[in-house]
Amino acid sequence: QVQLAESGGGSVQVGGSLRLSCTASGRAWGRYAMGWFRRAPGKEREFVAAISWSGRTTNYADSVKGRFTISRDNRKNTVYLQMNSLKPEDSGVYHCAARRSEYATTDGYDYWGQGTQVTVSS
Repeated sequence: QVQLAESGGGSVQVGGSLRLSCTASGRAWGRYAMGWFRRAPGKEREFVAAISWSGRTTNYADSVKGRFTISRDNRKNTVYLQMNSLKPEDSGVYHCAARRSEYATTDGYDYWGQGTQVTVSS
């Protein structure tokens, strides 16, 4: 099994920044792509960003391009999501996910974290 633990959520004003972290553990951990997803109240979960195992390939939702940056440190089994120029519509619970593949896709993830709340207020 693989366990994912997110941290770094919180409350911030419009235009502010937050950095989310997600650390993976477990005997099944391998060369997995990682992604971030979010769910706003009353809405479906949506893809935010993904990164390949090597870190060379990233993939972003159009709504966050140019504002969010995904990165990873494989020595620490950790993936990060740097969120800048935050907007109220970025609010929601952010989940990290791992995919049993090296490729950074928008779906098909196998393991999920519990989530961390991000609230952006105007």
